[in-house]
Amino acid sequence: MKLYTFRVIVEPEEPKGYYGFVPLLKGVHTYGGTIQEVKKNLKEAIVCHIQGLIKDNETIPQEEEA
Repeated sequence: MKLYTFRVIVEPEEPKGYYGFVPLLKGVHTYGGTIQEVKKNLKEAIVCHIQGLIKDNETIPQEEEA
């Protein structure tokens, strides 16, 4: 199994909670009540997205300097 590294961004969401996304993977974003919850949700979303790319024989984007 290949290991991938993606930059994630987590920001506070008003009035409470956090919003997270992966700039390199379009459509991979989530919300959570805590930073830990957002990280967990992002990990699941990344895995699902990558599996879809592999299934469709698409190229998996990678950060230049991960």
